[in-house]
Amino acid sequence: MPLYRIKQFYWSITVKLDEEDIAFIHQYLNEEERKLFSRLIEYEQKHSINVARDVIKECKESRIEANRLIKAALLHDIGKITNRLNVVDKSVIVLLDKFTRGKLKKAKGIKKIDIYYNHGAKGVEVLKPYGYDDRLLYLIKNHHNNLITGDIELEILRKCDNNN
Repeated sequence: MPLYRIKQFYWSITVKLDEEDIAFIHQYLNEEERKLFSRLIEYEQKHSINVARDVIKECKESRIEANRLIKAALLHDIGKITNRLNVVDKSVIVLLDKFTRGKLKKAKGIKKIDIYYNHGAKGVEVLKPYGYDDRLLYLIKNHHNNLITGDIELEILRKCDNNN
């Protein structure tokens, strides 16, 4: 796990979107969604693109319609636009979460910790005014909720997010 986190940190500070990434975004997001998406930090954009690409593969293997899940994957971290976490902030929170075995979650008054744990719910609040269906909002809100089982779409989104 620690080696993976070091690799993830390095990737976060060196990542750049390429032409394929831009084309991918244009294929699945409309202009309004692209404006929202562009408000994410670039490494979060790349992460979401990678999650969406993995979703496509998982949906093919599971023979599941992918369109809603692709959009959910691209927008799953959109709540992070409400209070940005830079790479160092995120790294510190991830390490503290690990060392405190999740007790860091109790520090609700700290905005950066709040966004780390609650960006799914905040994403729903960002997206509600745009008229998204309840199912897409549910997927985004619960993409880190490991207590929900038996929902194949949510499990695919969660798996792809965790792998990226």
